[in-house]
Amino acid sequence: MEAEQVNDLDNAFKSLERAHILGQRYFIPHIATHWQMLRIGLKRNDNREVIGQIVRLIATVPGFIFGWVPRGNPGGANISALKPVPLPADLQPLLADSPIWRDVLIRLTIYAVIVLIVLA
Repeated sequence: MEAEQVNDLDNAFKSLERAHILGQRYFIPHIATHWQMLRIGLKRNDNREVIGQIVRLIATVPGFIFGWVPRGNPGGANISALKPVPLPADLQPLLADSPIWRDVLIRLTIYAVIVLIVLA
């Protein structure tokens, strides 16, 4: 990240918040964003952020499995991990056709098929 390379940790974190909003529906980008936020928190010596990111890294797995995505949440420890937040205006067009319930239904279908295969 360019901002991090020049030690502009505030702008690096702001970029990660936007990346979180865009990628939180997808497991790998979501967890990678929280990992990078944890790194920035460590560089800033921000204990609240470090603890918040550790909790979020752990919560990413069940959140993904059960489809809980608080839409628009920037992922930092300064906002509840459960709180949906209005999308920034410039990101709205990118997420306009991404209904969360569709993702939840797809996941539930996949899990149901896996369970049926295991039980069969």
